[in-house]
Parts: sequence; C-alpha cells; structure tokens
Amino acid sequence: MIKSILTLICCGVSLSFWSQNNPNPGYWQQHADYKMELTMDVKTFQYKGTQTLEYTNNSPDTLHKVFYHLYFNAFQPGSEMDIRLKSIKDPDKRMVKSFKVADKDVTESRISSLKPDQIGYLKIANFKQDGQVAATKVVGTILEVTLVKPILPKSKSTFTLDFDGQVPEQIRRSGRNSSEGVALSMTQWYPKMCEFDFEGWHADPYIGREFHGVWGNFDVKITIDKTYTIGASGYLQNKNEIGHGYQDEGVVVNHPKKTKTLTWHFVAPKVHDFAWGADNNYIHDKIMGDNGVELHFFYKNDKEIIENWKALQPKTAELLRFFNTNIGLYPYKQYSVIQGGDGGMEYAMCTLITGKRSLGSLVGVTAHELAHIWFQHVLATNESKHEWMDEGFTSFISDLAMNVVMPPKNKKENESPFQSSYNNYYFMVNTGREQPQSTHADRYDENRIYGISSYSKGTVFLTQLGYVIGTENMMKTLKRYYHDFQFTHPTPNDFKRTAERVSGAVLDWYLVDWTQTTNTIDYSIKNIDDAGKVTLERIGRMPMPLDILVTYEDGTVESFYIPNPLMRWEKENPYPQIKRTVLNGWDWAYPTYEFTLSQGKAKIKSVVIDPSGLMADVNQENNRYPIAK
Repeated sequence: MIKSILTLICCGVSLSFWSQNNPNPGYWQQHADYKMELTMDVKTFQYKGTQTLEYTNNSPDTLHKVFYHLYFNAFQPGSEMDIRLKSIKDPDKRMVKSFKVADKDVTESRISSLKPDQIGYLKIANFKQDGQVAATKVVGTILEVTLVKPILPKSKSTFTLDFDGQVPEQIRRSGRNSSEGVALSMTQWYPKMCEFDFEGWHADPYIGREFHGVWGNFDVKITIDKTYTIGASGYLQNKNEIGHGYQDEGVVVNHPKKTKTLTWHFVAPKVHDFAWGADNNYIHDKIMGDNGVELHFFYKNDKEIIENWKALQPKTAELLRFFNTNIGLYPYKQYSVIQGGDGGMEYAMCTLITGKRSLGSLVGVTAHELAHIWFQHVLATNESKHEWMDEGFTSFISDLAMNVVMPPKNKKENESPFQSSYNNYYFMVNTGREQPQSTHADRYDENRIYGISSYSKGTVFLTQLGYVIGTENMMKTLKRYYHDFQFTHPTPNDFKRTAERVSGAVLDWYLVDWTQTTNTIDYSIKNIDDAGKVTLERIGRMPMPLDILVTYEDGTVESFYIPNPLMRWEKENPYPQIKRTVLNGWDWAYPTYEFTLSQGKAKIKSVVIDPSGLMADVNQENNRYPIAK
C-alpha cells in the first residue's frame, strides 16, 4: 500500500481545474495594505519606523475598535511568555537556563534575566485614523485602538503610526546575534494588524506559538549599514542600486563613498506577513527553480557550512518541483532560504533556518518550511486554533518529498515515510495526557504533547484519510483544496467538505472524532470458530471502515470490506488484484460484528485487519490471527 502511495505521488494526480475560488457562499476576509519605512542601528539593535496601513472592512460588521500585535513586547521579564516558561512542565530548552541547586535540576527563563538593553519592545506613538488622533492602550503584546469613527461595512480607513523597536537578545524565531552569529532575524518585528473574521477578533497574546494574519500588500523600505545583506519576503525593487548579488548580470554598482547606509526597498504582494534577515557576512546565491521561480540563499561565510549550503540549492529546486506537481503551483516568483532564527520557521516567500546542520538535516528543514508556503502562507488557516492543519499537512507532504529527494539509506522495502508520525501518536496516547486537536495552541499542558498532536497526529489525519477514502482521492483532495481555497482562510470544515466533494463520502464523523476528541481506534479479532465464523470487536470509541485480508493454507488470498455506515459510501478495492467481498456495514452502536469465511478455521493461515498499516489502531497485537508471539 505504501508503495502504491509513493507511485501515485511521484507520478502526480491529474485533475481538471475548478473555476471557483473559495466555494463558500458569502465568504469574506479583511484586507490590509502596509507601507513601512524603518532605519536599523546595527550597533544598538534599535530601530525607528513609520507605518501607513490602509484597512478595508469587508465584513458585515461595523468596527469600533481595532487591535495590533506587538510581538517583541513578549521578550520582557514578567511577560506572558516569560511566565509560561516558568509554569509549563517542559519549557522550550532554547529559552531556559538549566543548573543544579542542592543536587536538584532547576530551570530558569532566559527572558527573566534580560536587561533593558537586551529586551525586545515595540513602542507606538502618534497613532492617527484618517489624520485624527485615536486613543490607544498597550496590553502586553496587544495594542488596543479605540477608533475616532467607526469603520462601516465595505469601507476603508487609513491608520498611521510611528514605532520604536528593540530586537531582543533572546532568540525565539526572531532576535539578534544568534548562536550561529547571524546579526538580525527580523520576524514579528512590526505592528501587525490582528485578524478579524467570521469568528470575530483574534487578538491573542504572543507566548511563542502560532499566528493568524490579514491578507494584503506590503511596501517596505529598510535603511541599514551598507555592509549588511538582507534576505526578505517580497521582491527587491532597487536591486541595481543595492548590489549584494541582486543586481542584473553585468551591471556595476557604485555606491557613493560617503554613504554609510543603504535603503532596501521590497514589495510583497498578496501575503499576510513580512520577514527579513540581515548580516554583514552573508553569502548570497541565486538559482532558477521550477516555473521560473528565483531561489535565493543567504548564509554565513563560514567554511564549516558552505559545502552543505551549496548542495542544498539544487535539492531546493527539486523540492519546489515536487510541491508544484503534487499540490499546485507556487504562486510567487521568488523564495529565499535565510540562515537565522533558532530552528526553522516559515514566513511569506521566505524561511529563516539555522544553518550548521548535516546536509540531510538542512534539506529536511528546508523541505518542511518550503512546504509551509502552500499550507499556511497560501492556505492561511488560523494556526492558533487549527495548528494541526498547517503543521500536519506540511509534515505529510514534506515527508513524502524527502522520501523522493533524499531517500533514506538502508531503507527497508515498503517502509513508510510516515512511521515516525504513527509511533509518536501511539506514544502520546499511551501517556494518557493527550488533548484534543481542537485545543488552542496556547492551551496545551505540555510542549511535547502539542508538538505530537499538531505535527504527528496532523500527518496521520491525512495518511489515515487515504485509508478511509482511498489514497488517490486523498491526493486529489489536497489539490482541489489548494485550488479552491488559496489566498483565503480555510477551516477544518472546508477541508472535510473538499474531501467529501472529491470522494462522495460523508466524513463529518472522521473530522469530529479525530480532531475534536481523544477517542482512539482499537479493533480486535475476538474469535474464529471451527466453521470459520469470525467475531470482531470494537474496543476504541472511534468508528472506522475495515479492510480485512485473509490468507489460506493453500496460498489463496481474499479480502473483505466492512463499510462504516456513517460514511454512506463504499471505498474502491485498494487491492484490485485480490478478490474482495463487501459485507454489510458495522453500525457504531454494535460492539461486535460477525461474518463467515468460505473455509474453516483449520484452513486459515492468517487474518489481518488493515494490511496497509494506515489505520492508527492503538493496539495492533489483536489485529491479527494468529496473534503474533
């Protein structure tokens, strides 16, 4: 089954195109166009800027307030992020110091010890709405604005403000002077309008988790020491003035001798974020990728990493081609891989990743972050509420891509690229500490459980959906989902309805049980009597359709399919070379189910529930007869 998945993926699934974008009647989303100019002092890591934001209220509501994110305010002693580090059972190791006191292990938040010149902050001044001064209030990482005049439905308003910022010394996605020596990782650095959608305002405080942003266009000018090179979201508008490897071939760039700074001008259309990294020792390489996309690479001039970063470049082009084929075309003409940050984090048209890695790790993190362009920066789900959609879908497609672009050494035949996701999920279930995937990203009791739920269980959502409706239908669903909902804010229901449209199956039960509960799947072969009557038992709460494979002593094989009546649909035979019998459905309320084989018990060699291994049954020891010893 795994082999058939990979064959299907690598060949690509041909689909006709759908003409409608976002098929939900009455759908709307807000729009925010940013113009920003800032000047960065590379000695103090402080910056000053201005922002003009034209906000369009496409909602049916009249707005009396608006809210902005001030992310850098989280990097201060006593902030919610600081307190969260102190109170959570397993704090992020990158943000705590560990030491012993009286032979006891103690951890301490690094944010707590930041001094005034080390903290992060964003200070707002001179806020105006359409030229009139508006009242503002800062509450942690949120700026609350009481509007001078309400913004009526289908109308616009222009906000202007000045901001002073300081880049925090503590790296968490953003920050200064990373452990690898990158000077500036500039993410979450500007006053960012909070999202207002059909659920209302999403003015969540920042404690280090996920994001939700308003679609719009960004026009950004950054003035910085002329020795620094910038990699960023968007397209550089003045590349022949800047140089630094951007200029057209053969163009000579001559900066005035007295100039100490350069102003970089970027435009990023149709995005919901803007990020950049800068350093005075970057190497900048560029290659052409699939569909005419420029791939840029910014990394430290460090002999320990140069070889791997050179080898990364053609692999990135392969990854882009894989995602274009199996999801849909990357809609921009530029993408940048930038060394910086504290791991890997996706942003509009770029990613910031740490660079001192093995080649496999470097390609792996790039695969994941590049895949996030499709699942978060074009399909912009609310990450805070549905983090499993962007992280899980991204992990699924990047695992498949890595299996092709960087196939693992010593790989066993038919070994699944998703096995680690299944193993992580089973581990989480066995801890007894799992929380539903509908839990807000900030509300998980443990970072480890959050990670497994969003990445691993999110991956299994898709692979197991392939078991439920067929792998070809699942891959068609991904493509149609991308086509229908790109540049919008799709919800879990949107994906479910897409899968229903593609397959014809009813799938509400699947979405509810898998994502909104901690119900588990556990089916067993309870008994086989001498006449060949098989008794199955449902032990877990979550219902599923069942594929059953029977092998007889004479070598013959047959399969059985037990539909889940909640689906009102039957899956095509996943093993067309094997005779299949479709049995009556197994209604959820019945704890057991019986059917009879054509041959008696003595002639049965084995009976297996789910030979594909794609159904996440939490106890597979009872899925086989005879029981494996």
